Amino acid sequence: MWKEVEKFFSNSPAKLKVARVMVELGLSINDEGRIVCGNVEIPDTSIARAISVDRRVVRQTVKEIINNERMRNIFIKIKPAGSFLKEVAPELGYGVLEIRAQPTAIGVIAKATSYIAEAGLSIRQILAEDPDLNPDPKLLIITDKKVPGEVISKLLTIPTVTKVSIS
Repeated sequence: MWKEVEKFFSNSPAKLKVARVMVELGLSINDEGRIVCGNVEIPDTSIARAISVDRRVVRQTVKEIINNERMRNIFIKIKPAGSFLKEVAPELGYGVLEIRAQPTAIGVIAKATSYIAEAGLSIRQILAEDPDLNPDPKLLIITDKKVPGEVISKLLTIPTVTKVSIS
């Protein structure tokens, strides 16, 4: 999807910046042509200020999206993924695994989750960053307890994994 959006806004870096933040944050466009997070409207000025563009660029980006059937169909259906627990995990006694692997690798999530399950840990959340949006994507796994060292050793045996860290 991102490659398509990137191509659509290839002639306007500022509009691409607006589209990127919308995709990254799960912001969509509602029936009235307003940017929303779920059902909460986000003012153009707030987005503009956050990414250092003029508010008119935000409005023009939305107009261009609405006027293109393919882009409209993408941006009206984007949904926010909800709260991510990485930063609050230590407060809750959860474990955080950060796995880096070759971006095109297949089976990393399957293998990693099987090792986690073998250790008797429950997975609370998983976030796999999109390699099209992030040149060095991470797989973040939040577990119900701290992750023991032997799980790290097993994760490092996955052929395409390049780095594993815990917090």
